[in-house]
Amino acid sequence: MTTSLQDGQSAAGRAAARDSPLAAQVCGAAQGRGDAHDLAPGPWLHAGALLPPPDGTRGCAADRRKKKDLDVPEMPSIPNPFPELCCSPFTSVLSADLFPKANSRKKQVIKVYSEDETSRALDVPSDITARDVCQLLILKNHYIDDHSWTLFEHLPHIGVERTIEDHELVIEVLSNWGIEEENKLYFRKNYAKYEFFKNPMYFFPEHMVSFATETNGEISPTQILQMFLSSSTYPEIHGFLHAKEQGKKSWKKIYFFLRRSGLYFSTKGTSKEPRHLQFFSEFGNSDIYVSLAGKKKHGAPTNYGFCFKPNKAGGPRDLKMLCAEEEQSRTCWVTAIRLLKYGMQLYQNYMHPYQGRSGCSSQSISPMRSISENSLVAMDFSGQKSRVIENPTEALSVAVEEGLAWRKKGCLRLGTHGSPTASSQSSATNMAIHRSQPWFHHKISRDEAQRLIIQQGLVDGVFLVRDSQSNPKTFVLSMSHGQKIKHFQIIPVEDDGEMFHTLDDGHTRFTDLIQLVEFYQLNKGVLPCKLKHYCARIAL
Repeated sequence: MTTSLQDGQSAAGRAAARDSPLAAQVCGAAQGRGDAHDLAPGPWLHAGALLPPPDGTRGCAADRRKKKDLDVPEMPSIPNPFPELCCSPFTSVLSADLFPKANSRKKQVIKVYSEDETSRALDVPSDITARDVCQLLILKNHYIDDHSWTLFEHLPHIGVERTIEDHELVIEVLSNWGIEEENKLYFRKNYAKYEFFKNPMYFFPEHMVSFATETNGEISPTQILQMFLSSSTYPEIHGFLHAKEQGKKSWKKIYFFLRRSGLYFSTKGTSKEPRHLQFFSEFGNSDIYVSLAGKKKHGAPTNYGFCFKPNKAGGPRDLKMLCAEEEQSRTCWVTAIRLLKYGMQLYQNYMHPYQGRSGCSSQSISPMRSISENSLVAMDFSGQKSRVIENPTEALSVAVEEGLAWRKKGCLRLGTHGSPTASSQSSATNMAIHRSQPWFHHKISRDEAQRLIIQQGLVDGVFLVRDSQSNPKTFVLSMSHGQKIKHFQIIPVEDDGEMFHTLDDGHTRFTDLIQLVEFYQLNKGVLPCKLKHYCARIAL
């Protein structure tokens, strides 16, 4: 009888041990492997209660010696209060579901700067993306989301910065910073972030693109873009670049080739034979940065520099510096490297801007004015019956006309407020009303204007208005077109004692700069294209 009980308890114990660690301890005691004196009795379970020793005298003497050595007081035998632990092989004492799950979404405080160096601290989860951070700042500052807001990584000690892609984890970017580095995150607009999906012809010049396989006929820029997103084929970007020699201050002009496997340069002119190609850099474990002060910081021959920097923290010696001859060439190289590195992920960011990994999803974050804008329609009340204006161009034209009429009435009220010098006050108001506009930048230089436009993207129609440095009484319209920045002087003209502004020698006149800007936003006129996006310095 004793043997059968031991065997039954042993089988049940082995089954229960597989389900729970605590059950394994209890059932191990009940199995009676060897003599009972090999087990130290617990405070609530005595081994002798389950299995008496085969030799009572010898067992008791051994128990007394063990208890004496361990200084454990004698305890009476207590029946097992949990017999099901050893009898049921399906019972699990401790389940993993009973333990609270650790919260993997830890919070961290980050600081984001604007162009005027104002900053804002955000308490964000560890898996927040760059797009989600932009969405938070858009909501907190009540900005209109036009999908151009971007987070930038700025490294002042080496004078470079880069666009943080929308899908990148911000905390991972910060983890690569050195402790003593004064790096910053900047929040501003970048109209060129996905412009190559809309107008690829501006980003891939024909003389810089070739193909690994023979093609029938001409390849359109859209097909080139599709090849970058394909895993089977790829276009090859090639051209001369200035490369900084490792450990030296000198730069050398070399012919480079960009392929899916990395960036190579030719050791013999423009030859692309395998024996003449030497590996320069890969971009899987590196990020590409744009140089902000290449001439001053690194002695570059031009201002159109870019570089490869390892993902982990590194100093200037770890950089692989390159320099292009013009902005269009640099834009082509940087765009092609972004496409080869991220591929379809960039296209998904462009097509689905609200898909994020953290809590800031499309359901929780949306443009601030989307509901009200969708519920409003343009109406025409000029006739006997009102009508809905369905033509978008007509609706925009009517809105601009109403705005101009309202502003003229406002200026008239300001000028005729019981003052004998109404005309002079109205003229002064018209001359100064532009200072409150976001596109106007007071007393900035030509170089500073170009830097602002380049920062916010060399997209057709990006513009700003500034004071002229050469003529204090005039203004300058600086704008981007065809990957180049052009400047147009706004000249004041006087007619019958009133001052006007003009861009075309007086053929088209405007009472103030706001009218001028709004006109060229609707009409091309003498400009190479319409004004589309204004450069503004925002404050957080």
